[in-house]
Amino acid sequence: MKSNLITTLLSVALALVTGLAKADKLESIKKSGVIRIAVFDSNPPFGFIDAKTKKLVGYDIDIAEAIANDFGVKLVLRPTNPANRIPLLTGGKVDLIGANFTITNERAKQVDFSIPDFATGQKFIARIGVLKTPDDIIPLRIGADKGTVQEITLRERYPNTKVISYDDTPLAFAALRNGNVQAITQDDAKLVGLLGNLPAKIKADYEISPFSLTREYQALAAAKGETNLINAVNNTLLKLEKSGQAEIIYNRWFGPATKAALPRGDFKFAPLEK
Repeated sequence: MKSNLITTLLSVALALVTGLAKADKLESIKKSGVIRIAVFDSNPPFGFIDAKTKKLVGYDIDIAEAIANDFGVKLVLRPTNPANRIPLLTGGKVDLIGANFTITNERAKQVDFSIPDFATGQKFIARIGVLKTPDDIIPLRIGADKGTVQEITLRERYPNTKVISYDDTPLAFAALRNGNVQAITQDDAKLVGLLGNLPAKIKADYEISPFSLTREYQALAAAKGETNLINAVNNTLLKLEKSGQAEIIYNRWFGPATKAALPRGDFKFAPLEK
């Protein structure tokens, strides 16, 4: 009898500990009054430091702010590079990834994605005239951001092409200018933003490839199993779309009057069709 009681008490204690370990992240955010979101700080127009205000701004930052406001909590932005996004999340350093994060089946094994908040395609920047067709990629040295979908896709589709990994896009572009690589790859929106922020004299030497390798969707991501948090994020995104605020945010960074002009087309914040 005593042995059974001890076993029961131990089971209850273990259940309590397990329950605490798996505490609902959304509930924790609401209780603490703070949400921590990983964003880029050197990849305009998604996330970068404003030269005048010295504050983080960009498309992903506007989305992060909208989520925090809708949740009624304070926003803490955590700058990251591409390779460190998932480690920050799985290590408990942030509650969400909001850094230009492409949805893939492989990543979905490690994180839970929200509905898409951006649609894009993989393209390249090279000196004018270098890239006319996808076959032109084969003999070149190509710079790619370490740990990104673009790097993975390039290695899979072009196994004989020399791919050089860099911590972020600005470093890859510096390598392109120095002649260490002949082209760099990223999503088209980021490449448009990169070229748009260059001095005219430098920009005149480069162009974005006329072809795209993929059609990709980006989203926010939470730790695996945080269904309540993802549902809450989805609700915020759907409200932004319904109110017209999603289009306002898009046009602020990609509208025709911006340096990174890129039509939104028919993309909306909505679940992907299966």
